[in-house]
Amino acid sequence: MITKQEKQYSDKEIYNILHPWVREWFRGNFKTFSQAQRQAIVDIHQGQNVLVSSPTGSGKTLTAFLSIISELTTLAEADELEDEVYCIYISPLKALDNDIEKNLDDPLSGIEEIAGKKLGIRKMVRTGDTSQYQRSKMLKIPPHILITTPETLSILLVAPKFREKLKSVRYVIVDEIHSLADNKRGTHLSLSLERLARMVGDFTRIGLSATVHPLERVAEFLVGLHYGQPRNCLIVEVNYLKQLDMELICPVEDIITTDTDEVNRAMYQSLHGLIQEHQTTLIFTNTRSGTESVVFNLKKRYPDFYNHDNIMAHHSSLSRELRLEAENQLKDGKLKVVVSSTSLELGIDIGYIDLVVMVSSPKSVSRALQRIGRSGHQLHEKSKGRMMVVDRDDLVECALILKNARDGRIDEIHIPGNCLDVLSQHIYGMAIESRWDIDDALAVIRGSYPYRNLSREDFDSVLSYLAGEYTRLEDRYVYAKIWVDWDKNELGRRGRLARMLYSTNIGTIPDRSAAVVKCNGQVVGRVEEDFMEKLRKGDSFVLGGRIYRFNYARGMSVNVSPASGPPTIPSWFSEQLPLSFDLALEIQKFRGILEWEFKKGRSQDEIMKYIQEYLYLDYNAAHSIYQYFREQYLYAEIPSLKKLLVEFYTGYGGRKFVVFHTLFGRRVNDALSRALAYVIARKFRRDVMISVSDNGFYLSSEGKIGGLEAFKELTADNLEEILVEAIDKTETLAGRFRHCAGRSLMILRRYKGQEKSVGRQQVKGKILLKFVKDLDPNFSILKEARREVMEDYMDVKNARKVLKLLEEEKMDIKQISTRIPSPFAFNLVAQGYLDVLKYEERMEFIRRMHQAILKEIGSSS
Repeated sequence: MITKQEKQYSDKEIYNILHPWVREWFRGNFKTFSQAQRQAIVDIHQGQNVLVSSPTGSGKTLTAFLSIISELTTLAEADELEDEVYCIYISPLKALDNDIEKNLDDPLSGIEEIAGKKLGIRKMVRTGDTSQYQRSKMLKIPPHILITTPETLSILLVAPKFREKLKSVRYVIVDEIHSLADNKRGTHLSLSLERLARMVGDFTRIGLSATVHPLERVAEFLVGLHYGQPRNCLIVEVNYLKQLDMELICPVEDIITTDTDEVNRAMYQSLHGLIQEHQTTLIFTNTRSGTESVVFNLKKRYPDFYNHDNIMAHHSSLSRELRLEAENQLKDGKLKVVVSSTSLELGIDIGYIDLVVMVSSPKSVSRALQRIGRSGHQLHEKSKGRMMVVDRDDLVECALILKNARDGRIDEIHIPGNCLDVLSQHIYGMAIESRWDIDDALAVIRGSYPYRNLSREDFDSVLSYLAGEYTRLEDRYVYAKIWVDWDKNELGRRGRLARMLYSTNIGTIPDRSAAVVKCNGQVVGRVEEDFMEKLRKGDSFVLGGRIYRFNYARGMSVNVSPASGPPTIPSWFSEQLPLSFDLALEIQKFRGILEWEFKKGRSQDEIMKYIQEYLYLDYNAAHSIYQYFREQYLYAEIPSLKKLLVEFYTGYGGRKFVVFHTLFGRRVNDALSRALAYVIARKFRRDVMISVSDNGFYLSSEGKIGGLEAFKELTADNLEEILVEAIDKTETLAGRFRHCAGRSLMILRRYKGQEKSVGRQQVKGKILLKFVKDLDPNFSILKEARREVMEDYMDVKNARKVLKLLEEEKMDIKQISTRIPSPFAFNLVAQGYLDVLKYEERMEFIRRMHQAILKEIGSSS
């Protein structure tokens, strides 16, 4: 049963369960226990599963470790500490593992000092970076606290000698569990924990999480199921939302009427002022290019203040050395400011930060709270965050993030289910461990939360693939990995190299690299694999300031030819974070409220006052929102949760556009727009250009599109079926299939010491994809690739909800024709038209459209 922990233990009750030496060490270092510690330490001591949700810097790590250290101290004093692992600590980051090892030095050496002797409690890090010498040493003298990653744990489960050292495991701590639960690394870990439980019996599971919703779901993910029922778990929720110091900054009175240079000047002036007022500032942008731009601009505008000694960038495209340098400089308090994309969101120790600034919308409430939680790391100190907005859509998003964060409404976490590629990997691992009864193996797998609903049909299908029952796959060098005896209901490993193959190809993170772009045989640049996956034949995009048409991709080489006209795919698209569906719904509700206020004939002052109070905004921000909505209301209609607006307009050169104002986030819009374009292509035999954003999508063509009629053909029931056909020949499916084939060991990334390049994996993936489509359209790994595209990359579940709203007439479709795109469509149209232009020129284009709108509605505002 999953229950909220209401009880807070007194200092006396906690001290009573701690070993006297541990008690003395704690008293010497802390005045009292934090709230999380009061609610969890005693229960962990009693062997209860616990999920602790509280901000970074609130004593979470010590909450998890204190009673464990106390128990190990008791065993050490009695000379009963065996050479075995008692506690496994798992985190998603190697850097976090190293931090934890250092952070445990303090209590362990402090307790030994009090004891006046060596206790011999050992802790060690074991990751992919651990040397062979360290691994052998660990086997002879294992750590009592093993610090590792999800991937390394699954390797240790099949290592015969190290498995023996895990027989005494009593505790498993999963740190940053929210960042694992929503992806396949978490799915992988969840199965490893069930396999470990099968080996050692039930152990105490401790999850540490930032703010996430719903906590009950994350708790079930942590503890798994026993005979179909979730194991018991206590949820400790330390809610610091009321202590948040969180504000939105709109640098100018009206973003759209102010000149671009002036907006930029005001933004950097605000940023510079905030940095000067604080000791250390962490600035988050959403993209790597944004990160570089902010660092460059601060240095350029204030050369006397910023230099390499006090400002640094941190993002995933930088070398490991540069990232480590930034982290260490931060820890040592040498940097005044660091600018990051998403790479510093997780809880690695970066020292004291007293302000977090987010430039542009973080796209979800939980991400905003996660980022702001990086500041104020002294206990009981407020986390301080500012959101800096640079356009009107950004402003509305951030305003609703601010409101929902203050009101305690957080977006739902998405946990992938029944991932058949990860399942293949684990069944192979289980077969290497020992011979299994098939029903027993299925029971263990269904104990993992993501596989609780795994069908017998899918399970058997994966067994058939692994057992080599698709004999024609051998023609493509995909060989059987296990044997299955259906009569005896048993499975086991096949081949002497099984353990080596498994250990060198384990994990869920696909190898990625940039693809080379060639035009007439000449290399013209590189694009990311993610971006390449989105390309379909005929798409055009910008590279190095020029427009190219995509012809085809072979391996990691993209063939293009020169093109003219607006690009169909923005080059920065792949970097963008998607807006969360829950936040999108909140924005839609707010749109409906404001339309009602205008319809009632409220004055500007009344509506402004309402906006300021409802969204906790200052005058500048409220004024920009008021003008934005007023212009949309007077010129067109305000779309909302009750009204889907479809806007028809004719652009330059007679090109026809149909804009769907579906503010449901990019993942939902991607699903709706692809299905719709497929229906149109099938009906009118015409290629349609698509551009997608969080706020909607448009279709464009030189002839009749019939976009609205085609949209009405989409239903909640047929959407999935249409999408399967729509994605069938896309690079998106090809790319995801290659990843799934790698995870399921159809493609071996490493074999007998040889690495297979990403390019060769890509070519093999395409050959295999074509092969398995002919072999069996429902082949398990192909089925998984489709699921991943539709459920994890797109959001077919919520796209169905949108169609359901229309079917049940809870949302009307309103059709309008416009000569100029309506204000709510500006950013979407500019995105597709002006990828070739710089950001400033795009803003100028939007400003010109805005001037035209003001003339239309006869306003001088």
